[in-house]
Amino acid sequence: MERIDDLQYKGLKIIQNPEWFCFGIDSILLTEFAKDMKKNSTIADLGTGTGIISILMSKKVDAKKVYGIEFQKDVAEMAKRSVILNNLQDKVEILNEDVGNISSIKKNTIDYVITNPPYKKEGTGIISSDNKNMLSRHETTVKLEKWIEISKDLLKDNGAIYMVNRPERLNEIINIMTKYKLEPKRIRFVYPKVNKDANLVLIKATKYGKSFLKIERPLIIYKEDGTYTDEILNIYNDGSKK
Repeated sequence: MERIDDLQYKGLKIIQNPEWFCFGIDSILLTEFAKDMKKNSTIADLGTGTGIISILMSKKVDAKKVYGIEFQKDVAEMAKRSVILNNLQDKVEILNEDVGNISSIKKNTIDYVITNPPYKKEGTGIISSDNKNMLSRHETTVKLEKWIEISKDLLKDNGAIYMVNRPERLNEIINIMTKYKLEPKRIRFVYPKVNKDANLVLIKATKYGKSFLKIERPLIIYKEDGTYTDEILNIYNDGSKK
């Protein structure tokens, strides 16, 4: 059963189906991490799913155009309806294509790639019996290296990729990025609580960029009492401004 959720950002809303795969805080944090994108830019959102990242980025950085790429036809159709719901047809275009074989976007034409790819390698973790959940969480049709290679091909020289993933895959991610001439520039670790291990990592890399990496201060989601930290509240409070 579909529902319409308020994104708490400038009146934006999203259509979701709880029986499939709903967005998490990782997508929200990724869009905040990527707010250093320049205005009037062209963005490709690889594996857009519900369209959450494409829709938010169209407003957060006042993008010229955002292409949301989604392999699953019915999920892509739902994302298209969210774009129409928010009257963003002039800025956001959902493309029902395989990330590993994008034909609608020419190479070297994108300013920024942003992506929340499946975190788990094929054959690892608990496999969902639901096909949509499996495709969202596990590498099945496209492996991480191909995901990064496609990003490099789409980007203009000095364009940047923004990604969220699991910390245990960071070494792999950096190795693949540097292989494809994507130089890591910013990394920020996300912790559920101050006394817990990091469970997410945000990374920005620049195509043909010079070697310089900044490790940013930690991002903590919850206080000890289980309520959001001030930084997380500020993210949502900023978004509530119409």
